[in-house]
Amino acid sequence: MTSSRPYMVRALYEWIIDNDMTPYLLVDATIVGVQVPHQFIEEGKIVLNISPSATEAMILGNQLIEFSARFSGAEQIVSVPTEAVLAIYARENGQGMLFADESDQDMPPPDGEPPSPSNKPQLRVVK
Repeated sequence: MTSSRPYMVRALYEWIIDNDMTPYLLVDATIVGVQVPHQFIEEGKIVLNISPSATEAMILGNQLIEFSARFSGAEQIVSVPTEAVLAIYARENGQGMLFADESDQDMPPPDGEPPSPSNKPQLRVVK
């Protein structure tokens, strides 16, 4: 199944913009493929203002988020794989979404351990 992250990023981006707020992305800058200004990375993370007034040529794709922005007056191209997005939120009130690490989800249990019980109904044939 494809990741829901890019869809949620796009939806929350629109919601934040529609409410006249400033969308920020929290990005894990240690992920392979992240291209951001290194001087603004702190503890392996960077916060990016992705509002229309701060970016140009924004593409919120399923694999990459790309745009051009100015950092200390110099224009730079920013490229962020969607799996590197840790959160999207509104600067003004902090509302948004923090994303879980998708690599841990839907993993089969280790050998020797019984599967965890499911809340799904169980069907059986009764004669």
